[in-house]
Amino acid sequence: MTSLFDPITLRGVTVRNRIWTSPMCQYSVLDESGVPQTWQLVHLGSLAAGGSGIVFTEATAVNPEGRISPRDTGIWTDEQAEAWRPIVAFVADQGAIPGIQLGHAGRKASTWPAWGFEDRHGSVPVEEGGWAAVAPSAVAFGDLAVPAELDLAGIDAIVDDFRSAARRSVDVGFRILELHAAHGYLLHQFLSPIANHRTDEYGGSLENRARLLLRIVSAVRDAIGDEVPLFVRFSGSDWTPGGWDEQQTATVAAWAQEAGADFFDISSGGIQTGVRIPLEPGYQVPFAEHVRRSAEVDVSAVGLITTPQQAADIVENGSADAVMLARELLRDPHFPLRAAHELGATIDYWPPQYLRARWRS
Repeated sequence: MTSLFDPITLRGVTVRNRIWTSPMCQYSVLDESGVPQTWQLVHLGSLAAGGSGIVFTEATAVNPEGRISPRDTGIWTDEQAEAWRPIVAFVADQGAIPGIQLGHAGRKASTWPAWGFEDRHGSVPVEEGGWAAVAPSAVAFGDLAVPAELDLAGIDAIVDDFRSAARRSVDVGFRILELHAAHGYLLHQFLSPIANHRTDEYGGSLENRARLLLRIVSAVRDAIGDEVPLFVRFSGSDWTPGGWDEQQTATVAAWAQEAGADFFDISSGGIQTGVRIPLEPGYQVPFAEHVRRSAEVDVSAVGLITTPQQAADIVENGSADAVMLARELLRDPHFPLRAAHELGATIDYWPPQYLRARWRS
């Protein structure tokens, strides 16, 4: 079976291994401009130097209203795009593939950042720098403000925003793009009947609920050409009866592949509050495996993957084609280098500055 340290080729890009950095929100644009900062350079750069095959940015908004918080990164302006350029170049210089996750928070937008405002929760008021959120339906997420229901012109504008953001991303050197259709954000809101109560061509049947995502996949593929791989992150389950599930995920993944997507990053949850998720090591891997086998598409698994052997087993037993790591990489940005040693794999991408620290057999 495939090794965790075998390269994988997706369209015109070859990735050096199957251990990838998952998108992780940082809430670190302190001036609220959407322009990535020195923090993004150091954070993402350290993960690239640590041996990850792909290093994805945090969820990066395609328009101002799409930010989760005022401190999110964006790529809706040329200034923001140009600020990403040196970060992308450094990641690539370390041998990793620079990837960007493009997203829109929908009804979960305009919230207080996860750190720095410990006494503030929920939606940021407009008078304090927040904005009105939009969604498929005027249904709030928990205690957040009720969003405005998008009209057809608003939906068309969002498709255009994803297309423009994708073009900017490729122009500054990102070599893989991911559309964020998970964790209860806008594209997931359209997919899930829990958040989508529309009665027009964007609501009701699975085909209708998937329509916006598929339009965006097609628009982005058009914008980025044939050589750049396109990922989609899905929540494999809403963890609630009557919600989004792994079979709907598999069906839409197959449709998305026909529309121009190449790879599917399978997580779960995020569409509603109060859901009890049975957390345990690798608890989301079965969703990735189901999508891989049912839709016959390439997938990655994510969620409480914390040891080299666990990661290797997921790939080698065919549950997924790669693993995405998040919190474990925050604890140990050099996890891939350590994993190669522990698993007996020979790699040639230790940073030369760190060679004196390489384990010897």
